Amino acid sequence: MKLQAALRLIAGTMILLSLALTVLVHPNWIYFSAFIGLNLIQSAFTCWCPMITILKKLGFEE
Repeated sequence: MKLQAALRLIAGTMILLSLALTVLVHPNWIYFSAFIGLNLIQSAFTCWCPMITILKKLGFEE
């Protein structure tokens, strides 16, 4: 799997997980969704994403 595809898979999974936790466990889990969204926005402006750094160290190719 390529780096960008893995990043999209992880982001989408985390958003869906946090939304499920918001509905099923506690409404405060919505802040986790907000955190993920803010991280995606900051990475668009700074061209740096912590998850990309982790995925590169795990051996994913660009």
